[in-house]
Amino acid sequence: MKRVGIIGGGLMGSGIAEVCARAGHGVVVHEIDMEAAEAALARIHRSLDKGVERGKLTAEEAEATKTRIAISTDLDEQADREIVIEAATENEDVKKALFADLDRVVEDRNAILASNTSSIPITRLAAATERPSRVVGLHFFNPVPVMALVELITTVSTDPEVADSAQAFAEGVGKTVIRAKDRAGFVVNMLLVPYMLAGIRMFEAGVATKEDIDTGMRLGANHPMGPLELTDFVGLDTTKYVADVLFEEFKEPLYAAPPLLARMVEAGWLGRKSGRGFYEYG
Repeated sequence: MKRVGIIGGGLMGSGIAEVCARAGHGVVVHEIDMEAAEAALARIHRSLDKGVERGKLTAEEAEATKTRIAISTDLDEQADREIVIEAATENEDVKKALFADLDRVVEDRNAILASNTSSIPITRLAAATERPSRVVGLHFFNPVPVMALVELITTVSTDPEVADSAQAFAEGVGKTVIRAKDRAGFVVNMLLVPYMLAGIRMFEAGVATKEDIDTGMRLGANHPMGPLELTDFVGLDTTKYVADVLFEEFKEPLYAAPPLLARMVEAGWLGRKSGRGFYEYG
């Protein structure tokens, strides 16, 4: 698979596009309008330029990578892709509509349709297509060029050969792959989100300051970020959405979003991306 489509050019989509292009694949990044598409391309170019500055790749490698990336606002330009990775906003209805459109547009019936969702069961997305055996989850982690892991999620309908091909593709762009069954949260978020929510509940209950909670986990458990810092990094809205999906699936109280998280999202305090979450950012 050398022709790759990426749907969505935000932080995740642009990162996935970058690692695919660095591995030698031709990539077409789809966005909703040209302003967003150009912003995605600029984001990728900045990341590659920083890689050169830090000695992660040569200037020649960066320039060659840039030539392999095209941007588009026309979904029909995904028609010849051999694998398409959806990295749109974490909203089930949006993703279902995209998979229905991709099923219509992508001409090769052997192409793989993948989602980068962090929480939504893949079966629900596959059901929007007439080729559920060709649908998998490929969950990359932020920042994609740095983080080594990809979760491969298969459904009861996924062809085993498709799963093997998807794993080979992810390994070919330099990632370590773990496999997960198709249930909300997969492996990492099933473990990580309750930890983040527990930190929020602790802060909400006044057990300790946010600084002490985060310092405790950084220095006491050797985590790179404490739970509140991590929530700001992930995005409070994304954290709440994933928590809601997990709670809907399992009805376990530990997955329920704390009221403080809901109020902060309603106030527009979404973390680093909005400039304010549990901490303020310049």
